[in-house]
Amino acid sequence: MIHTNVDLQPFNTFGLSCKAKRFATFSNSQDLTDILSERNNDELLVLGGGSNILLTQDFNGLVIKNEITGFEVIEENDETVLVESGAGEVWHEFVMRCIEEGFGGIENLSLIPGSVGASPMQNIGAYGVEIKDTFDSLQAYHIASGEVHTFNHEQCEFGYRESVFKRALKGKYIILSVRFRLTKNHKLNTSYGAIETELQSMGVENPTIKDVSKAVINIRSSKLPDPKKIGNAGSFFKNPVVEQAIVDAISQKYQQFPQYPAPNGKTKLAAGWLIEQAGWKGKDFGTYGVHKNQALVLVNYGGSKGADIFELAQQIIQDVKSKFGIVLEREVNMI
Repeated sequence: MIHTNVDLQPFNTFGLSCKAKRFATFSNSQDLTDILSERNNDELLVLGGGSNILLTQDFNGLVIKNEITGFEVIEENDETVLVESGAGEVWHEFVMRCIEEGFGGIENLSLIPGSVGASPMQNIGAYGVEIKDTFDSLQAYHIASGEVHTFNHEQCEFGYRESVFKRALKGKYIILSVRFRLTKNHKLNTSYGAIETELQSMGVENPTIKDVSKAVINIRSSKLPDPKKIGNAGSFFKNPVVEQAIVDAISQKYQQFPQYPAPNGKTKLAAGWLIEQAGWKGKDFGTYGVHKNQALVLVNYGGSKGADIFELAQQIIQDVKSKFGIVLEREVNMI
């Protein structure tokens, strides 16, 4: 059933109030076919968890929310297990279910907001792990034809916080389900960030996947605001990948700064550090601002407009460019 003039505030983690001309939810591919048959050439916006979107204005089209659920073990052996999830499942709840089942490989991705369906689109990542590390395949609905197509790892063309669904195939498919190849004999990744330090403070000497997940949750909770309490979309900007010349230029002014090896001889820098050095961390503009504990996170304290947050992002981009010669790229989608 398609509803009209629906407020999207409950459906985006920024908590921004914008109206959709038409709105519907779907829980299977047939629902989707039925809804799209009544699209009437309206512009289309697909929502999952609403955690990677900034609504700057009312949407004069059709918004459809993915509510496809499901958790199924497709196959397993002594070493690995192939798990399929509905695209509308909450990502963190899916991670917790896998950990409870003893399936490893995504524990470092605990507490990331959003839906399972968005995870391969964004190639979400944290603490040295990305979706592409465990991704097997997905099924997606081709909007133009109504056909369901399967995409393997190679066809998704994963990059840093992106995939083919954010480039060549943007707006052409709706992800229905995702399969992950997870471990039963786990190789933990605890070297990135403060995971090892947090495990030590927890008194854990021989960590399990559950321990690593708990450490990640503790770290993220200490740095990042809960979207249920303060509107935000997590990391607003991507960490830039730069040439050595830029690293050398920064080194002339700063003896130490966060940097990580990247492919092709490049270096990944911490966008949060760059923003903080540009003086934006903790900036408060009443109803919106930059979070006090993590400069990567822009927040809606209540009552702000998406246009205000967009303009704030633009000012941050300009200041970082002026100071470091680096153009930050937004991770969040603008509507």
